[in-house]
Amino acid sequence: MSGTVRSVLALGSNLGASRDTLVGAVAELADHHEVRLHALSPVVRTRPVGGPEQPDYLNMVLEVETSLAPLELLAHCQGVEEKYQRTRSVRWGPRTLDVDIITYGSLTSDDPTLTLPHPRAASRAFVLQPWAWMDPGARLDGRLVSELAAEAPDLLGLVPFEED
Repeated sequence: MSGTVRSVLALGSNLGASRDTLVGAVAELADHHEVRLHALSPVVRTRPVGGPEQPDYLNMVLEVETSLAPLELLAHCQGVEEKYQRTRSVRWGPRTLDVDIITYGSLTSDDPTLTLPHPRAASRAFVLQPWAWMDPGARLDGRLVSELAAEAPDLLGLVPFEED
């Protein structure tokens, strides 16, 4: 793939067989001729942040190399969400699968369709901690992701996921 950009994606699920959903979603995301999986974080269990009462989430982060344009990558991510019956009925509500684009190279954008970097990523441990484990030197908004994770209010609710 010539003309590629590295993009960080965050995945989360708290409905259905969440672990299987995440495994399948990673495979689906990488099963595109213009997307290549570069790195994968460990899976973490997290308490929900915002929204209604709901089950804990499984979250992970991955980095891909892609030659897709930002909105094309967004469409691909949303297509994968749809394969897992993602519905958008309640903001921050439970979901079978959520795929967010956290960064797209060094691109910044205030476009309401795709704001980059993701507007809430710098304060969410469920994104930052797995990302820091995946890439200890990663930076967001000029700061180490690990430093941002240490300051995130939801860090105490995050634990490495272990199969039951």
